Amino acid sequence: MPHIWVEYSSNLEASLDVPALLKTVQDALIGDGTVFPFAGARTRGVPVANYLIVDGHPDNAFVHVLLRIAKGRSEADKKEAAGRVFAAAKALLAPVTAARPLGISVQMEEADETLNFKTSNYREYLKQRGLPEKVVA
Repeated sequence: MPHIWVEYSSNLEASLDVPALLKTVQDALIGDGTVFPFAGARTRGVPVANYLIVDGHPDNAFVHVLLRIAKGRSEADKKEAAGRVFAAAKALLAPVTAARPLGISVQMEEADETLNFKTSNYREYLKQRGLPEKVVA
């Protein structure tokens, strides 16, 4: 972990650089890698085709970022990281916000440690590729 879902209304696809948004959000959360491990990051872009935003006007759009993390970080670290992600997303999306109605939200959740099963070999592949675990993508 962290696992990141970036949901966005599909009416943004023509004006949104989704890979840039995913990278911006992931880089902002990971920071220098001391609180959230780069090797644990899984970031997904999820277009939402069926939605109703406010009054249903077709120009209304949204971007919602869900950050799911494992337990063990301080409240200060969590608040600072979520704030970093929110600020980075707002900055990247500023041109979209200037052109149309747009809601931007960031939510952080902690996974239940007793119901969270995972494994990966990403760290080994990072080493083979000559990348340190704390590198920002």
